[in-house]
Amino acid sequence: MKRSGWVDELPKVLWAHRTMHKNSTGETPFSLVYSSEAIIPAEIPVPTERILSYREGENDERLRTNLNYVEERREMEAICEVANKQRIAKYYDKRVRERTYKVGDLVWRDNQASRAQNTGKLGPNWEGPYRVIGISNTGTYKLAELKGNPIKRTWNATALKKCYM
Repeated sequence: MKRSGWVDELPKVLWAHRTMHKNSTGETPFSLVYSSEAIIPAEIPVPTERILSYREGENDERLRTNLNYVEERREMEAICEVANKQRIAKYYDKRVRERTYKVGDLVWRDNQASRAQNTGKLGPNWEGPYRVIGISNTGTYKLAELKGNPIKRTWNATALKKCYM
């Protein structure tokens, strides 16, 4: 297979990318930059309404009018993009289960998060158990050893696992 012809195809690929509607905004990158839709070269010989109604003087006037609204269109598309990202985040976050612990619960602490000891590849993944002695913020806990010695820093709930003893 000959791979040296990609340079000849690159302008066509870039043109297709710039004139393709994006899912996040519903607009083409070309229209967000130039405030008008591009006519692809394959569309020119086809007698469409857009091609038949083309008048050079009117076209320049319409382009100037469209440029007045380009900032408004960009702002609207930015709002649509944020809404799309929120919708995607909501879809993925609905499967997330939040871990909560109460004061007095016994928990294991992630050995990688604490880095208390380098146990190597075959060492234990969890250390402890520890007792929850306080809640700093939502999802942040103060721990103490079972003997009662408090641990200096706080720990996120993602680095803890419930201990059933």
